[in-house]
Amino acid sequence: MESGIVLKSTGKWYTVELNDGSVVNCRIRGKIRLDGLRTTNPIAVGDVVLLHDQIDDEGKRTIADFEPRKNYIVRKSTNLSKQMQILAANVDRAYLLVTVKSPVTHRAFIDRFLVSAESFRIPVTLLFNKMDAYADKDLKLVDELISLYESIGYPCAKISAEKKENVDFLRKEIVGNQVMISGHSGVGKSTLVNALDANLDLRTGEISMAHQQGQHTTTFAEMHKLATGGYIIDTPGIRAFGIVDLEKEHFSHYFPEMRARIGECKFHNCKHLNEPHCAVKQAIEEGEIAESRYATYVQLMTEDADDIHRKNIYG
Repeated sequence: MESGIVLKSTGKWYTVELNDGSVVNCRIRGKIRLDGLRTTNPIAVGDVVLLHDQIDDEGKRTIADFEPRKNYIVRKSTNLSKQMQILAANVDRAYLLVTVKSPVTHRAFIDRFLVSAESFRIPVTLLFNKMDAYADKDLKLVDELISLYESIGYPCAKISAEKKENVDFLRKEIVGNQVMISGHSGVGKSTLVNALDANLDLRTGEISMAHQQGQHTTTFAEMHKLATGGYIIDTPGIRAFGIVDLEKEHFSHYFPEMRARIGECKFHNCKHLNEPHCAVKQAIEEGEIAESRYATYVQLMTEDADDIHRKNIYG
């Protein structure tokens, strides 16, 4: 069987890039194993699929199976559904664009994104964009945020996508990888993609409009191949790249600075809220864990799991 990578998923049809670089439209023939996942789509963008050697009655290639995923991103199909929709598979890294004004990216948003990425086992780099437009007080805030998140272990970089400044390293990092670029509307996602590959200008503009309109009914994910190598994943459903069906007792595991201290708490089931002899709360008192990070943790632990604003926080 020949293998290929899924670039686009539009319901029953999948656009697949073969190993020789050619692109074919395929559909699934027969049943695909789901590994126990209750998903509405068995195959997603980023999947490596195996194609039947023969063509079907309409002259099309068909998908027989897919290779094991190293990770995947899901969202709920609807607010009431227990089924999930896989947005993308085999994501090597997510890049979160952060701006401290026009628009403001709040710390709670950054923290929730990082928690979600940890749960999906996706490493994250924080890109602080629009550095050319900041006043001194803004630059100071950027440095504070970088100091905080680098101390936890998240790589950070300052860029100015519009002027194509400091983005060369990103082009090199993407080569050979499948990455996501995420962030609020207005932080410069499409501008950054254009800076990496001007040939994608029209398409990223269309995607940005889909984001701003907030369409949530269809998710036709697409993975764009850069001229310099590597792939960028984008989808109208990326705003739902949020905290999906995580058990509250596991939240602390997705904060690396808390995870490192969990074994030091007196009680093995410590929730790090009101329990005595809590190593996490002690670390906060000693300044080893940022109060802003803990505030996000408390919010996650105490909010209503069915709050729609929580699910769609990635607007």
